[in-house]
Amino acid sequence: MRLTEHPVLRFERGREVTIYFKGQPITAYEGETIATALHAAGIRVLNYSANEKRPRGLFCAIGKCSSCLMVVNGIPNVRSCITLVEDGMRIEPQRGKAKLPREAKPPEFKDAKVVRADVVVIGGGPAGLMAAIHAADAGASVILIDEQPMLGGQLVKQTHKFFGKREQFAGVRGVEIAKILEDEVRKRENVEIFLETSAVGIFQEGDEKFVLAVRNNRELIEFRGRAVIVATGAMEKMIPFENNDLPGIYGAGAIQTLMNTYGVKPGDRVLIVGAGNVGLILAYQLIQAGVEVKAIVEAMPKVGGYFVHAAKVRRLGVPILTRHTILRAEGREKVERAVVAQLDENWQVIPGTERTFEVDVIGLAVGLRPSIELLHQAGCQIRYVRELSGHVAVRDEWMETTVRGIFVAGDSAGIEEATTAMLEGKIAGIAAALRLGIADKGWLKEIEKAQHDLDEFRSGPFGRHVLEGIKKALIGGVSSE
Repeated sequence: MRLTEHPVLRFERGREVTIYFKGQPITAYEGETIATALHAAGIRVLNYSANEKRPRGLFCAIGKCSSCLMVVNGIPNVRSCITLVEDGMRIEPQRGKAKLPREAKPPEFKDAKVVRADVVVIGGGPAGLMAAIHAADAGASVILIDEQPMLGGQLVKQTHKFFGKREQFAGVRGVEIAKILEDEVRKRENVEIFLETSAVGIFQEGDEKFVLAVRNNRELIEFRGRAVIVATGAMEKMIPFENNDLPGIYGAGAIQTLMNTYGVKPGDRVLIVGAGNVGLILAYQLIQAGVEVKAIVEAMPKVGGYFVHAAKVRRLGVPILTRHTILRAEGREKVERAVVAQLDENWQVIPGTERTFEVDVIGLAVGLRPSIELLHQAGCQIRYVRELSGHVAVRDEWMETTVRGIFVAGDSAGIEEATTAMLEGKIAGIAAALRLGIADKGWLKEIEKAQHDLDEFRSGPFGRHVLEGIKKALIGGVSSE
């Protein structure tokens, strides 16, 4: 199931190691996650639900759901999707709730290491990288943390070329943009990077904010600074249908992670639900990896993504079934079939229109919702804004929230494009340095330029509803929901 050839990507695998799943040896490679290695070996069931004991498999692949929790070296609740393999590692499927072994000693708060900087950036995706780069260039010392084993966020799995202006990476593939931004942030001596580090809370103590985080599931660290930028991205949405918890049902991003980041085929035959840009691009990327796409199902009466993307997948023979929905997934311990049906104008299933597809993967490209948990916990005002795909933090035009010194950028501020995430990150990074009195007033022009570029990028037909949402999310704005 590992890819050896790809028209765009080259997969450089680390040293071969051996891990043990239920006592059986499995070949893995340093630098890949547990879930990736298991998928490459054909293992789909990662745990069983607590109540119904139903099988569960990978869903988001970014550590934001509980579908991949496993027992690793005797320790339960390990997120196998973001935990890297180690030689000799012993892995068991988790069966519902599991107890921590008595001999295991969790880290204690009094033992926490303290790391200080002017600005703490949470999230190493496009928004967080740009925030760190520009805060550093404006004179601030910066800590950048991310719970993934690599920087880049969603960029590391995007093989398509971006639209927009040249200065916003037009014509450059997402995977290449990730490398460019990582190189830039690592050049800056006033940026300290912590990977495999999960932020669990933001607190205030005197004039300082501190972010409590856990590194490598073992070490407790306090990151202290006078400003925090939250760029934690988004989570995949789920839709209700029968057996929607079967292994083999993935969020679109999880398929891209397996396939484009680690070079592992998610399956052989795929049904995609959702014909927005993500679903259309996913279909093309699957075909690039040699996977058969049976169809794309879309409940709306027309395709939601760009015409150029839809035309490309149609030319490759993939049918796009508008006014259709998925009724159920079928299979015992994993997906074996998907049943879809046509919808009438009242969104009701038309009897007799059911179709069955023999597939081993169902990819859900049904949208994202902002990850606002840390912002909520920190006391930022939260507002539901439909146009931004969910609850978001209220903020001003400099991306500062209602809690002084806490900024937000990227998908955690509202679901948009990677280009807007980078521009928001730039604004938040410079604004944080200005608010702290570190940057000189000459940086105001850079903020104004980024704001102008944002307005220009959002001026197209796909950005108009976002602009309405931004108005509602600003301090003083009012949600219509």
